[in-house]
Amino acid sequence: MSKKRLIDYRIFLPSLLIVIGISIPFAFYEAESLELLNSIFNTIVDVFSWGYLWYGVILVAAALYFSFSKYGKVVLGDPAEKPRFTLFEYASILIAMGIGSTIMRTGMLQWTSVANDPPAGVDPGSAESLLWGNSYSMFLWGFQVFAIFVMIAPAMGYVLHVQKRPLMRISEACRVLFGDRFTDGWGGKVLDILFLISILTGAAVTLGLGAPIITYNLSSLLNMEVTFGMTIIVTAVWVFLFSLSAYLGIEKGIKRLSTLNMYLAGLFAVLILIAGPGVFILNYFTDSVSFLLSHYLTFSLNTDSVHGGEPSHVQSNTVFWFAYSATWAMLHSVFAAKISKGRTIKEMILTYLLAPTMISWIATGVLGGLGVHRYLTGELSILKLVRQDERMAAIPEILNTLPIGGIMIVIFIIVALIFLTTTLDSTTYTVAAYTSTRDMSQHEPAKLLRIVIAGVIAGLALLLMRIGGLAPLEVISGLMGLPIIVVQFILIYAAKKMMDEDQAWKYNIRK
Repeated sequence: MSKKRLIDYRIFLPSLLIVIGISIPFAFYEAESLELLNSIFNTIVDVFSWGYLWYGVILVAAALYFSFSKYGKVVLGDPAEKPRFTLFEYASILIAMGIGSTIMRTGMLQWTSVANDPPAGVDPGSAESLLWGNSYSMFLWGFQVFAIFVMIAPAMGYVLHVQKRPLMRISEACRVLFGDRFTDGWGGKVLDILFLISILTGAAVTLGLGAPIITYNLSSLLNMEVTFGMTIIVTAVWVFLFSLSAYLGIEKGIKRLSTLNMYLAGLFAVLILIAGPGVFILNYFTDSVSFLLSHYLTFSLNTDSVHGGEPSHVQSNTVFWFAYSATWAMLHSVFAAKISKGRTIKEMILTYLLAPTMISWIATGVLGGLGVHRYLTGELSILKLVRQDERMAAIPEILNTLPIGGIMIVIFIIVALIFLTTTLDSTTYTVAAYTSTRDMSQHEPAKLLRIVIAGVIAGLALLLMRIGGLAPLEVISGLMGLPIIVVQFILIYAAKKMMDEDQAWKYNIRK
């Protein structure tokens, strides 16, 4: 096949043009467009808040059903083949993809939002609000969000590794339900374009809004102001790293970065325990897990229906979190399916449910515990700081309270930068694989194509960072969750139907 046909322009170009067509007008009228989009999004959230909460619970139930029923033992690939990665490598890649650098921000600061705006009947800044805060931060990185991320993967993995379909696309997984005419016609193209729009918008937002996690720590370390020039330099380094990693591929790039970051993150946590209030952090972590488990249903299904006034942060943010997570569901699932060759459906789902959850809870316990301790001792007025200043500026303030504050900031920057890189290199790789015309059941996407996709994502993000428009694009990304939720349930049914038709639970299992 010629190099000109490395990419399927029929789905890539319309997706890119739609994203640019949406972004540019919103960039020139950012305030007005943001007000309009937020109004639409808030209306949807208000009307369907109950639906988003049940959506998370239903997907957890579906994940458990697929894992522990006859479908769980179905192997994604040849049952005689060994899995592509060791369990540690596999879990590390899923963790890096699943939580990314966002855990560095939410783990350190999410508790402050709840402590400042706790549920009804709880005083702001009280001891109880601090327990609500950290346990809620753990809840956000719990079973619902990772069920959202993984539950398209059974259909995609089955199509790719068992049925050996050449194209790694949502439309291919729907063929069993809608037939060849729909899949090969406009219907399949619409599904694939929807996927690409959601991923391109999400990737541009991640690249544009992820930079402050680095720049505010860097400015504190160098005693400099955060400038657009610093943001451009950080973004350029980041683009180079994730482009290089995507170019090297899963084995040489993504896998190595993901496993390296597990060790670095572990070192960072141990240093905080040793140099900081280790005993308090371990006690607070224990209390937070206890509080989370005893209030899990409240976190999962509370709509604040009988309380007057505005909903608390816990209720409103949970709905937003699930809506925004839905926009990433297809990307996470397609990537998880690609790397799960040789794994059973049970192994794939439970690894994605448990490994990122465990790491997230530990990260939240350590990072959040350090901040809460500094607040309780009066060493840092964190709750005032996050209300008055840029939230990201609170992170280096917290780290600087440690005896080796400068070293901790450097390690934080490195870990966050690698997490950001592993999020976008896997995104770049997945988009390249999705738009490739190669047989994805046998090959990897062309390296040239990976670089082109990385350049497109970087160019779009840098353009919007310069002229404005990232904030409206973030809301659009959240709105994309609604149609994706529908597609998600369609693909869950498609996975079941494909395995039933093939009786895969009899024939495609380990002996």
